[in-house]
Amino acid sequence: MNPHLMLKTAAASILTLGMTVSYAAADSVVVSSKIDTEGSVIGNIIYLALQDAGIQVEDRIQLGATNIVRDAIAAGEIDIYPEYTGNGAFFFDEADSPDWNNADTAYERVKELDYDANKIVWLRPAPANNTWAISVREDLASSAGLETLEDLADYLNAGGDFRFAGSAEFVESPSALPAFQEAYGFELSSNQLVVLAGGNTAATMRAAAQQTDGVNAAMTYGTDGGLQALQLRVLEDTLGVQPVYEPAPIIRESVLQQYPEIEDILAPLFAAMDLETLQQMNGDVAVNGLDPQQVARDFIDRVSQ
Repeated sequence: MNPHLMLKTAAASILTLGMTVSYAAADSVVVSSKIDTEGSVIGNIIYLALQDAGIQVEDRIQLGATNIVRDAIAAGEIDIYPEYTGNGAFFFDEADSPDWNNADTAYERVKELDYDANKIVWLRPAPANNTWAISVREDLASSAGLETLEDLADYLNAGGDFRFAGSAEFVESPSALPAFQEAYGFELSSNQLVVLAGGNTAATMRAAAQQTDGVNAAMTYGTDGGLQALQLRVLEDTLGVQPVYEPAPIIRESVLQQYPEIEDILAPLFAAMDLETLQQMNGDVAVNGLDPQQVARDFIDRVSQ
């Protein structure tokens, strides 16, 4: 299952029950996002950046799950929100295509498909891949020189000490851990696996951070907010085993035609959202309890200096 489509159904249901949509004034741009932490941060970055540029905006940030925001933008109920390139594989029933495992081809493919089908324009994405990942404790990464999954394979095949916490889905799904093992040439024994119920990366990261049952590595997503706080390092998927999920602003063509400057306003901001920056901003909200709009404002101010 695509992690970016496993959405908070309870919250989504609350939002959809009896929901009526009021259209914004003709000249305002309705900015939205998904309901998760990263959606709130990036949505606020878009909202504040457009507002700073003198564009009238309406706040619909954290509207709901993926299906909610997709339906809303297709119906013209919202105008712009951040979406992930890799989700195009599921939007357009191309999950088996290798195009989605490369950042450039994934972006070009979803840009073409969504414009042709919906007249939705994908602007340039951030260079941060929020896909399924294997992360290790920072002390292990430093001592063993682990930067990539190729490094991890060498470490494991040399008999390195390793215990991994993951969900049953990640451990068993052919597209997750088995795909990593096949591509990189390693195999984890049952004694090296701690399988946790559910798919919550907060639990797997905490197990690694606290070394629960000897765990020193965990299933994560690339931009998880707890990674830096818990001193975990994402190992780079150099062979492109997983689809690439780079966040990008997507906007209705008619709105971009009315405000063509939006592309130039957002380009430097998304270019500055690398993996570590998104991890830090997500952590500021999810771990440190900061307001996502303040985190967004601080980011915009830093990029603008």
